[in-house]
Amino acid sequence: MATHSAERTTLARLPSGTEIETTIHRYRGGRSGPTIYLQAAQHGREINGTEVLRRLHDRLVSAELAGEVIAVPVADPLTFDRVSYTTPEIIDSVNANMNRAWPGDSDGTIHERMAATLWSEAREADAIVDLHTGSPLMMTHVVFMKGNEESRALAEAFGTDLLLAERAGEEADEEWDQRGFAGKLRVAATRAGIPSITPELAHNKQIVESAVEAGVEGTLNVLRDQGVLGGDPEPTGKRRLARNHLGRVTATDSGLFRADPDLELGDEIEAGAHLGTLYDPTSYEVLQEAVADRDGILYALTREATVTGGEKLANVALPLD
Repeated sequence: MATHSAERTTLARLPSGTEIETTIHRYRGGRSGPTIYLQAAQHGREINGTEVLRRLHDRLVSAELAGEVIAVPVADPLTFDRVSYTTPEIIDSVNANMNRAWPGDSDGTIHERMAATLWSEAREADAIVDLHTGSPLMMTHVVFMKGNEESRALAEAFGTDLLLAERAGEEADEEWDQRGFAGKLRVAATRAGIPSITPELAHNKQIVESAVEAGVEGTLNVLRDQGVLGGDPEPTGKRRLARNHLGRVTATDSGLFRADPDLELGDEIEAGAHLGTLYDPTSYEVLQEAVADRDGILYALTREATVTGGEKLANVALPLD
């Protein structure tokens, strides 16, 4: 059986001296093997990853492990306590989103210091799984850096209907830099030579069984694939490979959006396919007939009717061979 320890760790301190703490779990096997770093809840409303790690706990403490598993169920307590995606500006005006601050800086802003503390654990790993949660409006998928074959293999081992290869750096478009994606844990880790994936489990703010089960089975598959657990991976899903499409279909104005009721997430659609209608709720004037800008796989479609100009209406991933 594995040996387990849980240690409260200070990530950073607030101006009052209050310590921002989290718990780091370690599961050590009786045989030598790789180190796998698992993390959840960088964004506090994305709690299904936290539940995944809780359910994995009993499996790991009673398993015959090779190597070590490091698990951080709440990576960002600041956002977790606020059930939020980012922190208020007064806490970190430079890096409100922790997942734009990796690998961190021990002398930097609050989130940079928090990331640096966790990076001291993650940088020694042989593989990283950073569990995230999208929304009910997005299908479960796994993201990895395009061109990194080790990360792609990790994504395939995790196993979902959709695997998204994300272009980075000079290969990416302008939006990639504008949104600070170079500071994602997945990007920092891959550039440091550590295979890394980001499963997006598709629901937030509530524990959803299908999302949690996908996360548990996917993470167990990664541990089997890496030789930490015995047996072969048992990935589920179609594992369709596509390129992440940062150029989203957005609302050209504010109003009410009625998504096309015949569309389902995972549908393969063509450029020009009708996605829904945006209209003025007071005059009934049609403001936009939203259409797909390219052929691909529909993996996000908003069902929340009240939208503002510039808000995302849909995402279409570009299939790859």
